[in-house]
Amino acid sequence: MLETSQRLLSLLALLQTRPAWTGTELAERLEVTTRTIRNDIDRLRELGYPVDATRGPSGHYQLGVGAKLPPLLLDDEEAVAVAVGLRTGAGVMGMAESSTRALTKLEQVLPHRLQRQVNAIHRAMEKGPDNTGSNVADPEIDPAVLATIAACIRDEHYLRFEYAVAAGSPTRGAGSGVVQDLPILVEPYRLVSWQRYWYLVARDEQSAWRTYRVDWMSLRMATGRRYRARPMPGDDYTDFVLRDVATTGWKVHARITVDAPAEEVLSRIHAAVGVVESVDDHTCVLVTGADSLEIVAVYIGMLGLDFHVDGPPDLLTHLQTIGNRYLNAIGSANDGR
Repeated sequence: MLETSQRLLSLLALLQTRPAWTGTELAERLEVTTRTIRNDIDRLRELGYPVDATRGPSGHYQLGVGAKLPPLLLDDEEAVAVAVGLRTGAGVMGMAESSTRALTKLEQVLPHRLQRQVNAIHRAMEKGPDNTGSNVADPEIDPAVLATIAACIRDEHYLRFEYAVAAGSPTRGAGSGVVQDLPILVEPYRLVSWQRYWYLVARDEQSAWRTYRVDWMSLRMATGRRYRARPMPGDDYTDFVLRDVATTGWKVHARITVDAPAEEVLSRIHAAVGVVESVDDHTCVLVTGADSLEIVAVYIGMLGLDFHVDGPPDLLTHLQTIGNRYLNAIGSANDGR
């Protein structure tokens, strides 16, 4: 039989794995008597873990919501961060089942005040399509910042912050350089996670929809002022972020006319590569971007379709260099025959 301290931890762990247990079930699992289970339940309550008991033929024990967390020993900010991270991990290949189990255990015992924070972040956020192959370090986002923004979205409160943008550029959220801070007041609507970054979709003071990188935001004092919500038509917040970032959010932006229908191009690219705009039944425009000309060249080269570069001029120069390199390689191979 387990020692009392080990048995209490085992009992607490069992209570977290499903909503309700009968005394007999717990006694069988821990190989003790139902009287011992009743005594251990009383000990857990004395330690501050609320355990609800229902009497009668369908009687059972259930771990309630309390003022403290079980032996994970997380503080409030850590608990919120773990819960949000687990919800994100539930969509990652190979982690779905384990993330869901861990999240179920954690959310079952989160105090109400923390449940509201986690739920606010979850309702306020969306996730764009993943892309692979980047080794760029992820920017660090304070969970408290996400929680504050999510609370403003939930409560429909104006959000005030300073924002780092490129000098001389309009206050578009995606931006392409970090030079100066501008004070901004917006109506926040949705948090979107995409390409290692968090973005806020909001209406600015001119009622225009904007995208803002959260790691470029410095929150100011809460306004406490409510706005009248005017959601984006169709709730297309993720698509808006993809389009906005594709046109303004990279170091290099390109506009490519492709000699193929939009449907064919869409079938050949990853959704994270860019935005496709139909011109006619035989032509479309790909608006894309990346952190270098080399990466853009790879994207359009993988299309396997004829195309024309509308811009930038540097991309044409780079493609000419690559083309000459390939032609030289072919000439060298022919000379060696």
